[in-house]
Amino acid sequence: MTETPTPDVLDLRILALLQEDGRRAVSDIAKRVALSPTAVKRRIERLEAAGVITGYSARVDYGKLGWNVAAFAELRYTGRTTPADMRRLAARHPEVSAVYTTAGIQDVIALVHATDLGHLTNVIHRLRATDQVVGTRTHVILDAHVEDDWHPPLD
Repeated sequence: MTETPTPDVLDLRILALLQEDGRRAVSDIAKRVALSPTAVKRRIERLEAAGVITGYSARVDYGKLGWNVAAFAELRYTGRTTPADMRRLAARHPEVSAVYTTAGIQDVIALVHATDLGHLTNVIHRLRATDQVVGTRTHVILDAHVEDDWHPPLD
């Protein structure tokens, strides 16, 4: 992997524009940041090579596909469970879309998706069905505002 570049204001503006629309044309970005398309393309390639840009994807509303319930499941593991095992044990369930190891009472917070409350109950029971999990707490998400395109202030 290439050394991580120190981003300047132009890099941050380019990143913000790509986060807003990952399919935005290089020529459009170039106009908005007052650089040539070649210079913008080089900057994007440098940010990709350094791992700053990790990929491009579509944002999907899974509720419209029948996945109507989301929850955060706090998981506590035995003291003998390694952080890698904690992540692996939680992530092995297809309904888990994110796993965060944390400091505090819980060891892991997992973002869980389900089609309904019965499905969520099943997922939580499956998450608990290991000798390493010693406790759970579930927080059903009623409403969400997620900044998928969050970026540091440009000032």
